Amino acid sequence: MSQAKLTKKIAIITGASSGLGLEFARQVEKAYYLDEIWLIARRSEPMKDVADRFHKSKGIILPLDITDRGDMLALHKRIMDEKPQIEVLVNNAGYGKIGPFAELGLEEQMQMIDLNVRGLTYLTHIVLPFMQSGAKIVQVASAAAFSPSPYFSVYAATKSYVLSLSEALHFELKGRGIEVLAVCPGPIATEFFSVAQKNEYMKNKVGQAEPFNRFLVVGAKDVVAKALVDLNKGRKRSVFSLPIKAFVSIVPFLPRSLVLRALSMRKQ
Repeated sequence: MSQAKLTKKIAIITGASSGLGLEFARQVEKAYYLDEIWLIARRSEPMKDVADRFHKSKGIILPLDITDRGDMLALHKRIMDEKPQIEVLVNNAGYGKIGPFAELGLEEQMQMIDLNVRGLTYLTHIVLPFMQSGAKIVQVASAAAFSPSPYFSVYAATKSYVLSLSEALHFELKGRGIEVLAVCPGPIATEFFSVAQKNEYMKNKVGQAEPFNRFLVVGAKDVVAKALVDLNKGRKRSVFSLPIKAFVSIVPFLPRSLVLRALSMRKQ
């Protein structure tokens, strides 16, 4: 495709109705000079609220489902028609479900794969023809990407995919001047775990699991701020907080059985 008539400069942020997505929208708008920021999620109202507070960019609200083929084709058509110069892509949309693989609903686990893996891959691929040197791609992975995780098995596997893809693209796209960053946070103070516990397995439990110790939980604002610093430094990973950095550093050198046993205790 010819790069000759790229028009307005934009960012695209998925999962922009809550948590990290909303925070990325706020901080990207402040950090970059963009004509528009396309906010994508199924819920419109939270995105309208944040877009109304933009000072430099126009917020474009796109209530789309990343797992819906028709919605993604419509988004692709819009990009093809408008031919924007895509400066920033933040692939944040994703979710996890807590519980034994055999007892979680099959459909909710397949939807997890569709969103965390297929949707992210599709969107990354369709934006690349509209990116030039200096463009940035942020893929939200997880600290769970660094090890198999009992009772969080499919989620951890999807985030391992995100990390692997991101680091490969970081290498591949260097020659084009496009930076790719995998953001690998631990537990964040968002609605993620309340969603994770709303599933077919957990609804049969008397109490809800506390998947992580509270002292590990960090704020979305700090995670995003560090991610943008790491992105501008050309790093391939952004890992926030000392405990999570220690976990990521130590895990490759520990016996896998020990790591699995330790991670399985989170559901107790």
